[in-house]
Amino acid sequence: MQYATETRHPHQDIVDRLCETQASISPKYFYDMLGSRLFELITLLPEYYPTRTEHQVMREHAPAIADAVGLGGTLIDLGAGNCEKAEALFDTLRPRQYVALDISTDFIQQAAAGLRRRHPSIDICAVGADLSRAFELPPAVHPNQRTFFYPGSSIGNFDPPDALALLQRVGKLCGPSGGLLIGVDLVKDATLLEAAYDDELGVTAAFNLNLLKHVNHLLDSDFQPRDWLHRARFSHRHSRIEMYLEARRDLTVSWPGGRRAFACGERIHTENSYKYRLNEFETLLQHAGFSHTRSWTDARQWFAVCHATV
Repeated sequence: MQYATETRHPHQDIVDRLCETQASISPKYFYDMLGSRLFELITLLPEYYPTRTEHQVMREHAPAIADAVGLGGTLIDLGAGNCEKAEALFDTLRPRQYVALDISTDFIQQAAAGLRRRHPSIDICAVGADLSRAFELPPAVHPNQRTFFYPGSSIGNFDPPDALALLQRVGKLCGPSGGLLIGVDLVKDATLLEAAYDDELGVTAAFNLNLLKHVNHLLDSDFQPRDWLHRARFSHRHSRIEMYLEARRDLTVSWPGGRRAFACGERIHTENSYKYRLNEFETLLQHAGFSHTRSWTDARQWFAVCHATV
């Protein structure tokens, strides 16, 4: 491995991670406009069970979820994407206010505009936010009865210490009568897990490769997606799916002020997706300061939805 950097870059966090011995790119950079659209397609794939299984759990246990969360509060959607998952809860929870947070600001603003047309009685706002860092809520967000909604097992993209830190930040923002409603992907057969992250049509591969085009835009770098292969595998040791981009040949990637050489077969780590046992995740919630956890699963126990209060 060879690399060189000569000047600090505005996106120095990307540069620093590319120059580590094990090169990596944060998964938060998946979500430019095209990446957000590709992820929408992923959720429709037959191999990708989390979205439909989570929806099934929420539909089957809607009365119990409504009883735990309460009606008429503020629903704060973390990593909202197209807002469809939260919108499916509007009839169940009847929120007076909906706050959509997402790192892809343009995408979330478009989604929120559509929601306002369909639900004019709900106070709806959209906020650009990076969940990997401390974030604040706008002053207009009601301080009471806040429910933070974090579906899709997106918490699995965070290593355990970072997941704990995020949950702690959310707990501090809950306010009086607040809580967290969160989706969690559970441990299951590795064959099912790997298929979900390496689908037959190659949509997940396109999603992973699009990361390089987004990085090119941010760094003014010269990644060529055709030079890379999508790889996904389940690590039993860490209980997580690991996604990589693997160099097809010896190559060098350059950006203003720096470069990095990659040997054929060398990989860039792009995402982890941790899979939990339910008791382990409930313990994580307790360590983050939450209590009174209630959990619901599907019949196969592939996926869980948890509600916890502070």
